[in-house]
Amino acid sequence: MASLVPFNRRSKLAGSSFDDFYGMLDDFFTSDVMPRRSLNRDTFKLDVEEKETEYLIEAELPGVKKDEITLEMNEGHLRIQIQREENIEEEKRNFVHKERKFSSMSRSIYLKDSKSEDIKAKLDNGVLSITIPKEEHLEKKSNQIEIE
Repeated sequence: MASLVPFNRRSKLAGSSFDDFYGMLDDFFTSDVMPRRSLNRDTFKLDVEEKETEYLIEAELPGVKKDEITLEMNEGHLRIQIQREENIEEEKRNFVHKERKFSSMSRSIYLKDSKSEDIKAKLDNGVLSITIPKEEHLEKKSNQIEIE
């Protein structure tokens, strides 16, 4: 069993009572043999800019087509989802092994004072631009209440 413990955790395990057991498992299963998950590689870049009357969101989606994108706004939560399937059918070939690629990515952000109507989205040269108007909040006035 000692040979399964990663080198950088051996000294910690001797004195601890498996306090960092989950960290040890994460270190063991993210060796160079197994590919690591990375936010940069497994998803897309998202920039959110707040302006006075609207939010401007830009997502970098190189190679993604408009019909592969789903945009959803639900109670201030914007969800951008991409589903891609790469399946090239080639006739007259005798494949012994053929792979297909399917990928799904999703990002959600909360914009507390955003409107659900009048949202505009445009995909241009691999950049998805979304403009979300803000709700206009009336200034709350304070009133003194008389007791009867």
